Amino acid sequence: HPNTTHSLLKQSYTMAHILTAVSGTQADIVPITRALISVSDKANIVELCTYLASKNVELLSTGGTAKALRAAGLTVIDVSDYTGSPECLDGRVKTLHPKVHGGLLGVRGNEQHEKDMEENGIGKIDMTILNLYPFEATVAKGAEFEQCIENIDIGGPSMLRSTAKNHAFTTIVTSPDQYEEVKACIEENGGTTLALRKRYAARAFSLSAAYDSAIASWFTKELGEESPVVARVYKPQFQLKYGCNPHQKPAGILSLLNSDLPFTVLNGTPGYINLLDAANAWLLVKELREATGLAAASSFKHVSPAGAAVAVPLKDVECAAYEVTPDAAAKLTPSALAYLRARNADPMCSFGDYAAVSDVVDEDTALILKKEVSDGIVAPGYTPEALAILKAKKGGKFIILEAKADYSPDSVEYREVYGMTFSQKRNDIIITKEHMTQKVVTKGGVDALTEDAIRDMIVASICVKYTQSNSVGFAKDGMMVGVGAGQQSRVDCVKLAGRKVTTWYLRQHPKVLGLKFKEGIKRQDRVNARVRYIEGDFTAEERTRWESQFETIPEPLTQEEKDDFMKQATGVTISSDAFFPFRDSIDHASKVGVSYVAQPGGSVQDDQVTACCDDYGMKMAFTGVRLFHH
Repeated sequence: HPNTTHSLLKQSYTMAHILTAVSGTQADIVPITRALISVSDKANIVELCTYLASKNVELLSTGGTAKALRAAGLTVIDVSDYTGSPECLDGRVKTLHPKVHGGLLGVRGNEQHEKDMEENGIGKIDMTILNLYPFEATVAKGAEFEQCIENIDIGGPSMLRSTAKNHAFTTIVTSPDQYEEVKACIEENGGTTLALRKRYAARAFSLSAAYDSAIASWFTKELGEESPVVARVYKPQFQLKYGCNPHQKPAGILSLLNSDLPFTVLNGTPGYINLLDAANAWLLVKELREATGLAAASSFKHVSPAGAAVAVPLKDVECAAYEVTPDAAAKLTPSALAYLRARNADPMCSFGDYAAVSDVVDEDTALILKKEVSDGIVAPGYTPEALAILKAKKGGKFIILEAKADYSPDSVEYREVYGMTFSQKRNDIIITKEHMTQKVVTKGGVDALTEDAIRDMIVASICVKYTQSNSVGFAKDGMMVGVGAGQQSRVDCVKLAGRKVTTWYLRQHPKVLGLKFKEGIKRQDRVNARVRYIEGDFTAEERTRWESQFETIPEPLTQEEKDDFMKQATGVTISSDAFFPFRDSIDHASKVGVSYVAQPGGSVQDDQVTACCDDYGMKMAFTGVRLFHH
């Protein structure tokens, strides 16, 4: 019982005898004369031990490690020969011996310790290099209970803790990524420094805590009980300039100990919000690619998509609205086409975006990004030509991240907020065609859905999965044309996103396409001017500045002209991250050409909402999946 566990832990802490410090002769630099090596990960271990041997360090080792070192021509003493006690019990007992732990724990310069060591024939061991048995990897492979138990390391953690405890005199090395620093420190100082030993000891104890927590969590799970303790140990990877705001310092990025980050930084210096955008944008396009089989792209701002799309050919009127010729559009690669669409869902909001592309970025895609104001991109790879173009962007500061194809996140994710740690199963559900076709509740059933409609339902649903809730999204022709994020009322989400849909449509109005800008007006200024022309609600001062961008002052786009143009809107899909509680959202969606609806269902008003869709001739699918994102 959790309360019992807490009480027992508290009691044991209260009753424990607190030891006093043991004094010795403290030195900053400790030369390495004898090292004990026992590693499961043998990466670069031969190189490190060759270096140590060149410094006349005596090498002690066990089993496979000793065999690997001897094969490289190094002189190695088996621990069993050193202790005079053979390995036994199927290798379960190798290093659990006073000559090992005494050599690690003995306080140098302490009269009693020195005497005990001499009387018992215990030599000093100055460094331990070890990895722990790959327990978590064994569990991940689906090994039987007994095999997992056998891969619980006993000797390794014992040596690790002994060495780390005595870090004033001994050096604990637990990872190949420390080897170069160890060599450099010895080369420069003739031994290891106290600062390095302290730092390595802290990492070693963190590793021990994580290892024991993994065992405890697995064991209690096997018994069908909740783990009494969850230890998550993080390794700092790099510092950030600041967090969400400039006054939020320090800030940094960490990875779980012994785990990689999901991205490699190829160029630039990413910020806190950049990386939040990158993570969500990458997951969105990755899932779009998996669900549709088409190249996908997204354009993120403040951890919500301004746009997202898959590679669907452009119509001529879209080419005109997006400032690309039909011939050039026909030659675009799928990745370039997807990003062109994603960026043009809401080009005003996409200003300064973080981009993501599902496929390797090619020169075409890079050339589109080159002319846009953007902070960075994440993709699974880049051609040399594309990388050169992007690295030159923003004076060399454009952020380029490469997603690791083999990265697999933990199934449970954690978040700390105000002293509380939240945990939940990661939202790893992949939205597919089956979600859109399993329960079509409007007239005509599933047969009323076209393949294009199903595609757009998938695009819109995956988009809202990565949009701050409450959210709805409108899609047409494989692209988002309006995203409404972070509203407390669902109908407000629909109104916000619906306004964006109207703007997207009206950017294709002949009067908007016919605007004559003066030479030299920048691309983003043209984008903003068109949107303001459509909105039309200028102040007197604003109108004067707006009109100065044109060769001739444009005639107003009247409300009647807008309404007439919007009557042709049709074939739009709306997806909602949760059910529609009332018909008002559907009523409003009808004003912007919605023909298809995807939502989880589950409201007491489902029948009313379904009847409303039938009234407007819309086709609605209940996906059965809520997609809140916070």
